[in-house]
Amino acid sequence: MILVGIGGFLGAISRFYLGKLLAHPYPWATFIINCTGSFALGLVFALHLHDWLWQLIGIGFLGAYTTFSTFGFESLQLIEQQKWGQVIGYIASTLLFGILFATIGFIAV
Repeated sequence: MILVGIGGFLGAISRFYLGKLLAHPYPWATFIINCTGSFALGLVFALHLHDWLWQLIGIGFLGAYTTFSTFGFESLQLIEQQKWGQVIGYIASTLLFGILFATIGFIAV
């Protein structure tokens, strides 16, 4: 559990600062973070790391780095603003590119 906590701390801090760096009206930061996290998780999974590294990187760091709850919240904000094209584009592209980048990460090994 300590390794998951350490990785989670580092992943959350990374997500926070990257989110600040990429701040934009459209939720690009969350989109980019989730896509890069999906790629990294696919890569880490394919590497068949030792259990302690999986806990540190896969579960801890990448679990905290990626953010499904923020994705859901930002989608809801777009719905409230009645930006239907952006809502559909954001949800569809996040799901499509998340799976695509995880696959690319997995086969890159």
